[in-house]
Amino acid sequence: MAGSTFGTIFRITTWGESHGKALGVVIDGCPAGLALDESDIQKYLNRRKPGTSSITTPRKEADEVEILSGTFEGRTTGTPISLIVRNTSQISKDYSEIASYYRPGHADYTFDAKYGFRDYRGGGRSSGRETIGRVAAGAIACKILEQLGVTICAYTRSLGPVEADMEHFDKEAILNTPTAMPDYVASEKAVAFLETVKKDTDSVGGCMECIINGMPAGIGDPVFEKLDANLAKAIMSIGAVKAVEIGDGCMVSRRFGSENNDAFCIEDGNIAKETNHSGGILGGISDGDSIIVRAHVKPTPSIFRTQQTVNNTPEEININIKGRHDPVIVPRAVVVMECMAALTVLDAMMVNMSARLDAMVDFYKKS
Repeated sequence: MAGSTFGTIFRITTWGESHGKALGVVIDGCPAGLALDESDIQKYLNRRKPGTSSITTPRKEADEVEILSGTFEGRTTGTPISLIVRNTSQISKDYSEIASYYRPGHADYTFDAKYGFRDYRGGGRSSGRETIGRVAAGAIACKILEQLGVTICAYTRSLGPVEADMEHFDKEAILNTPTAMPDYVASEKAVAFLETVKKDTDSVGGCMECIINGMPAGIGDPVFEKLDANLAKAIMSIGAVKAVEIGDGCMVSRRFGSENNDAFCIEDGNIAKETNHSGGILGGISDGDSIIVRAHVKPTPSIFRTQQTVNNTPEEININIKGRHDPVIVPRAVVVMECMAALTVLDAMMVNMSARLDAMVDFYKKS
């Protein structure tokens, strides 16, 4: 299977299946000397693990990470880092019926069409559990970025019709609410709404937002390796994401140029902008302002209602899906978005090290 590797210099390859023995990631290109242990990674994995609230799947997994290689005496060695998370609560029999039919909204049919074979236990590689490897690698990327003065914060912007009020933005609420919303009041409303959705045996979608602060101007390339294009690809690669916006996104299609252009100005002797409609990226290259990315997530396709589909005979049938499923994907996907953004911008900053001769001369010339 192609397509499990991401990045150019800071390069990751995820592996494993939802109902296999384990999942994990191999990371190449991590610089030597980074202080790292399992706790640095675990705090990110804890944000995406199941069974933590009434609005997530009841599947109970500790999702404990183990570092197999790439560190010595608490620091990275510059060699490949291998991380593993073992599955402990898979119930594969819940999925035995799926072998003969295709679930609406899932990748069952497309996997069969491509490979002529699929791991039907929980979706295999197309399961949301694949993102464990992304989050584990992203945790390391975030730690490196912090030393470069770059911080990344993702959160739930909306769930169904309930939207967070950005005037009440509280960063602590992201980690303290089951919805990952930065607004306690909106989170309570969202939880109440989700309870009605569950009682109605349905699911709902939502929107995630990610803000990257501290990015210097000049990161990214102007043609095929645009920073916004790579961010969009990275975040669209999260299974349930159906649309990505940068800055003001779709709203710009309804504006005049005079409304949408960000006027440049001087602040504290530095070039800045009066507004940030561009979302911190111009011509595929960072402009020094906050990078703003938004992702729209579809409803969980596994719902406890009778649905029409087809089996591999083929014939039309009605099905009732079993198993343990989230009524909404967004809260657990927030940290995945954060980590994919971190992997993208860190790799872009590493690639940028060779963009200018004067920078290389300054770095390598003998004193």
